[in-house]
Amino acid sequence: MTRMHTLARFALSGVLASCSFQAHSQDIKIANIVELSGAGTTSGTMFKNGVEMAIKEINTAGGILGRKISFTTEDTQSQPGVAKGLTQKAIDNEVFAIFGPVFSGSIMVSMAESRRGETPNFTGGEAGSITAQGNPYVFRTSFGQSIAFPKLARYINAKSKKLAVIYVNNDFGKGGQTTIKQLLANSPTQVVAEISTESGHIDFSAAVIQAKQSGADAVFAYTNEEESARLLRELRKQGWNKPIIGETTLTSAKVVELAGEAANGAVAHVGLTVEAPQLQDFGKRYQAIYNSVSDHNGVKGYTGMYVLKAAIEKAGKLDRKAVAAAIRNSCFSAKQQTGILMDVCFDDKGDIDRESFITEIRNGKTVVAETLPPLNKK
Repeated sequence: MTRMHTLARFALSGVLASCSFQAHSQDIKIANIVELSGAGTTSGTMFKNGVEMAIKEINTAGGILGRKISFTTEDTQSQPGVAKGLTQKAIDNEVFAIFGPVFSGSIMVSMAESRRGETPNFTGGEAGSITAQGNPYVFRTSFGQSIAFPKLARYINAKSKKLAVIYVNNDFGKGGQTTIKQLLANSPTQVVAEISTESGHIDFSAAVIQAKQSGADAVFAYTNEEESARLLRELRKQGWNKPIIGETTLTSAKVVELAGEAANGAVAHVGLTVEAPQLQDFGKRYQAIYNSVSDHNGVKGYTGMYVLKAAIEKAGKLDRKAVAAAIRNSCFSAKQQTGILMDVCFDDKGDIDRESFITEIRNGKTVVAETLPPLNKK
C-alpha cells in the first residue's frame, strides 16, 4: 500500500468516525439513575424497565422531532450520596433529561445537581418535601403526599376511629407519617400509636405488639415493598383481623408475591395499578417483555418518558429549559399521547394530579375496588 493510499484510508476513517460521532451526538440522551441494588431494588428495577420500554417504542415509531433516544442506566445502590454523584456525572455528560431516583431520600440530595444543569428530572419519590424546594426542573411521576393523602384520609375516616401508624424511618416514611397525622388531626379518626421502623427491617413482632396494645381498630402501614410484606405476615401471625390500610406500596405486585396469603384483605390508595382498565394493556405488554408483573413503578417510568416526549413536542425544540416550562401548569391527554395512559396535569411545583384507585388484595390478586377522581377536579 502506498503512502498516499494509507493517508487516504486514515482520512476516510476520520470522516466516518466524525459522521458516527455526529450521528450519535444527535440522539436525545437520557440517564436512568435508579435503585438496582439495596432496599430499593424492586422499585428502581421496575421504574427502569418502564422507561426503557417507552424508549424502545418511541424509537421504533421514529423518535422525537425526528431524533432517536439513547440512554444510560446507573445503580444508586439505594444510597443518596451515590445518587448525587451519578446525577452530577450525568449533568457533566450533558444529558437531556434524568429519570430517577425513585427513593425520596436520594432525589432530595441529587436534584440540586439536575437544577445546576437545568435538566428535567423525573422522579418516583413521593415525599412532600421534594417539590416544596422550588426546583423548576423536578417532576413527579407519581402523586406527592399532598395530593394522595387527602384522598387516603377520607377513606381512613370511614374505616377507623383509632389508628395505629407503622412507618419506615426515612424521608418517604416520615413524610407520610407527618402528613397523615396532620390530615387526621381534626377528623373522626384519632392516631393512637406512631411506630417507627427502619429500612430493611426484618422482625416486625414488636411493632405489631405495640399496635395491638394501643387499642387501634386499624393499621396504616407506610413502608417499602419488602418491609410491607414482612409486616403483613407478622400481623397475620399475631392474629390481627382488623383493617390494614396503606398507600401505593401495600398492595403492589411484589408485596403480594412475598406476603402470600397474608396480603389478602390489605387495602391501599394507589395512583397507578396495572389492574385498572386504563393500564391493563400496558401491564400485559410489560409482562410479555420482562416476564414479571409490573407494579406502579413500571407505569411511572413508562408514562414519565411519554410526558417528556409530549413536552418536547409542545415546546417544538430540544431546549431543556423550554421543555421544563412546557410541563409546569400543563395538562397532557392520553388521547393525544397514548403512552401517557391517563390524563394528567402538573402544577407549578411539578406535582401531578389525575384519577387514582382504591385497591384490595382478594385471593392473592390485586382488585380495583373503586376509582377516585382527580383531587382538584373542576
